[in-house]
Amino acid sequence: MDPIRNPYAPGAGQRPPELAGRDEQLAAFDVVLERVARGRPERSLVLTGLRGVGKTVLLNALRSAAVRRGWGTGKLEARPDQSLRRPLSSALHQAVRELAHPAQDEVDHVLGVLRSFAQREAGPTAKLREQWSPGIDAPAVRGRADSGDIEIDLLELLTDVGGLAADTGKGIGVFIDEMQDLGADDVSALCAACHEISQSGLPVIVVGAGLPHLPAVLSASKSYSERLFAYQRIDRLTREAADRALAAPAAEEDAEFDEVALEAMYAATGGYPYFIQAYGKVVWDHAPRSPITAADVEVAAPEAERELAVGFFGSRYERATPGEREYLRAMADAAVDLGADAVGTVATADVAAMLGKKPQSLSPARDALLKKGLIYSGERGRIAFTVPHFGRYLREQAG
Repeated sequence: MDPIRNPYAPGAGQRPPELAGRDEQLAAFDVVLERVARGRPERSLVLTGLRGVGKTVLLNALRSAAVRRGWGTGKLEARPDQSLRRPLSSALHQAVRELAHPAQDEVDHVLGVLRSFAQREAGPTAKLREQWSPGIDAPAVRGRADSGDIEIDLLELLTDVGGLAADTGKGIGVFIDEMQDLGADDVSALCAACHEISQSGLPVIVVGAGLPHLPAVLSASKSYSERLFAYQRIDRLTREAADRALAAPAAEEDAEFDEVALEAMYAATGGYPYFIQAYGKVVWDHAPRSPITAADVEVAAPEAERELAVGFFGSRYERATPGEREYLRAMADAAVDLGADAVGTVATADVAAMLGKKPQSLSPARDALLKKGLIYSGERGRIAFTVPHFGRYLREQAG
């Protein structure tokens, strides 16, 4: 098969040639956009799932849907070592520009508030060279969104931005990837602002994406967050959707998979979108001709697994210290020997038992792995890998 015409695209956040299995989420979001633009009450949205299920891809697709409707949009990726002010300021600056509000003086006022919000991070006594500006020409508006209290400032900022959007009959969408990495104060402020904005009927929504424990992070911050957001669990694809993710791009290049090959691909990938693209790319390059067969999949599978072992699994494993790797391997063994639950979590006590240690002595390793995003805890006393098939990778490495 011609590698130049290979349609598959394994990459972090890279949109696949066929966005299969997400039609329901896209259709539901179109309803949200229309309702919010008309001033009707609607909840912000949170996407959760393991790594490799396509959360970032779907987040970008939802943002594109908002752009097509003339909304102002901005996107940011949360980081545990960064406060919300700077990335949110850049995102909202882009959103305001996309709105194309006809009254420049009103736009300049909101941009001035946005500048005050951004510069407040440096502190009121900071020298000019220490202050940061998100490329905004408008002068800062003093006394608005610059109190230093992120909860007050964020509400004032979103209120002003939302008013600007309401004038145009459109809306503002803030898209936040890796939302679980927001600091505690920022999460609390964001929840409070979304709560007030939804009550006021302003056309502003937040769409977040994060790991499976993100709902627990939000709930721990504000109890009403369970009702504030619409939660959508993004999981692996059904067999039908996985077949479409492979067959539709191939058909565009005048090629096809036979039925047994599609079955073999689903068995190998588990229906996880990233794995589908990774296997698809390698199998295409190895197949001598169309239709692609199960034999082609069998020949190419070892190379696909090697590439995943280095780029997807190995890069994450390398971030762990020797003590943390020992903990990860014990998690993998506990899942097999002692049993994981329906969503793949194991008890921390079982991990400690595998290592012959007290659970308290393993807390530093567990906490470090949580911070590195290699594991997550959706409920007290239970943990799971953030990466699908990571346990299998660890057991194969040990073997």
